[in-house]
Amino acid sequence: MPRFDLVTVVPASPASVFAACLDVDAHTRSMGASGERAVAGITNGRLGPGQTVTWQARHFGVRWRMTVQITEYESPHRFVDEQVSGPFRRWRHEHVLTSDPDDPATTVMRDVVDFTAPAGLAGSLIGVVILRPYLRRLIGRRNCFLAHSLAG
Repeated sequence: MPRFDLVTVVPASPASVFAACLDVDAHTRSMGASGERAVAGITNGRLGPGQTVTWQARHFGVRWRMTVQITEYESPHRFVDEQVSGPFRRWRHEHVLTSDPDDPATTVMRDVVDFTAPAGLAGSLIGVVILRPYLRRLIGRRNCFLAHSLAG
């Protein structure tokens, strides 16, 4: 199962970063390149415990839909979203937010993503070689967008 861990430093409090990470509208703005938008469930505002959102986007020239649910919620330091339906056999994205010990006004945001691509052995190879680096860059761009929006 492919996994990656991404750390981003954000010049804002954990509470502010937590709220931004769960904001459907901010997520949509951060994913402009793929045309990602919320089409079902919570389609604007902030997601909360147990709530779902269905995202529609275009990646690799193909339109995808993925419904995720907030399955764990520990405000303002941690939440998990997991795929309920969509292109992956398994998708789990853990968001962990901690204050920087040297600067309490800064948050260290850690994304831990575990996923399994469909299509057996071929999907496993595609997951490691293509999807993992692609998804890491995608989430990295989202995090940069959030960091810049919270900084100014």
